Amino acid sequence: MKAGGDMKIAGKAVCVFVLFTIKVMSTVGNLEVSAVVGSTSVLTCTPRPNTTMIIWKMSPKVGGPCTLGYRADHNKTDRTNCSDSINWRSRPDQDPALEIRQVGIAHEGNYTCEVVATEGNFHEMYHLTVLVPPRLTVRCDDDDGRPVCEAGAGRPAAQIWWVPESNSPPREEAHDNGTVTVLSKFAAYSTNVTNATCFMSHPVWNQSMDVGCPPPENTNLTRLYVSIILCFLSIIPFVAVMYYFKLHIDRLCHKTKTPETAPTDSPQEDTMEVEPYTIYVQKENVIYNSVSDLTAGQNLPQGLSPAT
Repeated sequence: MKAGGDMKIAGKAVCVFVLFTIKVMSTVGNLEVSAVVGSTSVLTCTPRPNTTMIIWKMSPKVGGPCTLGYRADHNKTDRTNCSDSINWRSRPDQDPALEIRQVGIAHEGNYTCEVVATEGNFHEMYHLTVLVPPRLTVRCDDDDGRPVCEAGAGRPAAQIWWVPESNSPPREEAHDNGTVTVLSKFAAYSTNVTNATCFMSHPVWNQSMDVGCPPPENTNLTRLYVSIILCFLSIIPFVAVMYYFKLHIDRLCHKTKTPETAPTDSPQEDTMEVEPYTIYVQKENVIYNSVSDLTAGQNLPQGLSPAT
């Protein structure tokens, strides 16, 4: 009987110890929360009566651990290695919630609120995931003219599909900041389809865009026309420059060449050269006339004299 009584007492003691342990240490499971980059996120912490201490412990994905603390007996708060964007939402003795302003990818990680009260210690744990909305764009491919859909720089990677259905799988490209770009080129089972709708699914939002591209034949023809025009436009400046240089060189050659001038004699010099000959002829004529008159007078019969 005594042994049985001791066993009952021991069993009650174990039950009391277990209940006391549960009462002293109460932990809420790891809660998954998400926030859009650039927004404000609030992580709640349940207030307890007769609280003596509140501690927020943070382990972000980038950077070292961060701690915010409050002691009720001193009515004092302190912080260790925490950025200005992380702070209490209000007075910790009234509302021990944590506020994260301008959420960035670096804030992603684990957050734990620990409350020490007369009833025991209580923990609430969170895992924060930061979402980045992708930018949806559509275009026609430069090479083959097929529709292309791109969900750029999203976190996590977006899901893309086409209507009508495409038989080409999307391609993902990861970036250094943790975002992912998803690219999908439309490839229909029927080659005649050139208009399609791209659908994007993401935790931040869902979106769709229509895209229509010309047939490949028209695309090639247009590309040929553009090439011819560009070639023609590139020749015009070359011809203009060559013409300018040729015209400039011709002008320089014309200016440097000395014109040939024929020698000219002045009228005065001609007159001076001719006048002596004229005077000489006149003198000869006078002499000749005088001699003729004299000869004629000698040959006349007597009684006649030459007329004077």
